[in-house]
Amino acid sequence: MMTPSADVPSAKASPRSKALIPLDLLRGFLIGSAELVPGVSGGTIALVTGVYDQLIDSAAHVVKAAKTVVTGPDRWRGAAAELRRTDWLLIVPVLLGMVAAVFSIAGVMESFVTSNPELARGLFFGLVAASIAVPLRMLPERTGRQPVLLGVLVFLVAAALAFLMTGLAGGANVENPPLIAVFFAASIAICALVVPGVSGSFFLLAVGLYATTLRAVDDRDLVYIGVFGLGALLGLALFVNVLRYLLHNHRWWTLVAMAGLMLGSLRALWPWQSSVEGGDLLVPSQPLWAPIVLAVIGAAVVVVLIVVESSFASKAAKVHPDEQ
Repeated sequence: MMTPSADVPSAKASPRSKALIPLDLLRGFLIGSAELVPGVSGGTIALVTGVYDQLIDSAAHVVKAAKTVVTGPDRWRGAAAELRRTDWLLIVPVLLGMVAAVFSIAGVMESFVTSNPELARGLFFGLVAASIAVPLRMLPERTGRQPVLLGVLVFLVAAALAFLMTGLAGGANVENPPLIAVFFAASIAICALVVPGVSGSFFLLAVGLYATTLRAVDDRDLVYIGVFGLGALLGLALFVNVLRYLLHNHRWWTLVAMAGLMLGSLRALWPWQSSVEGGDLLVPSQPLWAPIVLAVIGAAVVVVLIVVESSFASKAAKVHPDEQ
């Protein structure tokens, strides 16, 4: 996959082709759909579909533009300069696709996950398991400052942390949560949108707001949705620049940690658990073969996406060799 330099932000990219808009709409739909599933991160899908770095960079420019308007200097001109650096031909279709997914399939997704938990977890287990290869393939060339043993330790610690975190979901649903709790839960959950391996939906499940939030979206509860959206904007504004800094200045370590988080998050997606919402891990039982088959299908989908994206990247490298 094409990746920016490990230490230096990439130069301004060539204008994005309008022919990619339908593909970016689909990418956004897939990312939005992933955010509805406990245990699956939208950041993982962004990685697999090859737009992760571009989305983080563009989001950082928007956040900096907003900050410039508030703090200056040269508020409006500085903000306009940041907005011109934003890849709107990517951001807008992806956002539209995400919104379409959230508002069209929130109810369907909740029903599928709760009514067929083993099948749903099997499908997404395969998807996320195969996706661990994506950040590892994106690793820049290792230097003497990145010893292998320390990298393995970072990977294992990140995996253990994600494994422990995904074991905290209590599953108790809060029917009428205080709006201030919704605001702060959203500000934390949105971080999963930009961190592969960390599921915002699973965090909402852990604090009892998963079903409540999907129901609010399905019922078009504008007050709940508005408060949730404001919280999400706050969380994204606070976090996206931190992540962008890590990707540009400590890329090797960041990608290794992301891969570990994705591995540990598989605990939430083990098909056989003691409750629908997730609980103790059980040995495989009935239904046995359907989750396994769906896991294979999920993994195969990721492999196909990786091959397709790699093909596009190779063609782009030949057309614009100076940008690689």
